[in-house]
Amino acid sequence: MRRSWRFISTVLGIIFRHPITGTTIIPILPDGRIVLVRRRDTGQWGLPGGMVDWGEDIPTATHRELAEETGLELVKIRRLVGVYSAPDRDPRIHSISVLIEVEAKGTPQVKDLLEIIEAKAFLPEELPSGNLSHDHDRQLKDYLNGLTIVA
Repeated sequence: MRRSWRFISTVLGIIFRHPITGTTIIPILPDGRIVLVRRRDTGQWGLPGGMVDWGEDIPTATHRELAEETGLELVKIRRLVGVYSAPDRDPRIHSISVLIEVEAKGTPQVKDLLEIIEAKAFLPEELPSGNLSHDHDRQLKDYLNGLTIVA
């Protein structure tokens, strides 16, 4: 019993004292538009993405999250844009986000109705910048400036 409790408390300590890893996606459609999603919890626009599930790698999580949140199909991962790890980047938890640019195809439509209320494609000059969720304003700015960031 004592051994089990020690194991459980160690696992809980690891989970709750360490950041959670996730992926954030910049989906580029063939016409150059960038797809954003509107979050149900805050009503803000942001990039699609989410937590990496146990047993997944970053590419698998990226495929899954893109499909769940936008209904789009990932055609190709173009590049790693950055890794964002500031403790306050996500208001809910300390998370590390791996930002990836991808080629995507399809018509944006919400699949995950619990988290997302809208998915929409924007030309780069039409992006609703200034009040995006999390640190997505910074992430999009870094991307549009052609940077690769570790922050």
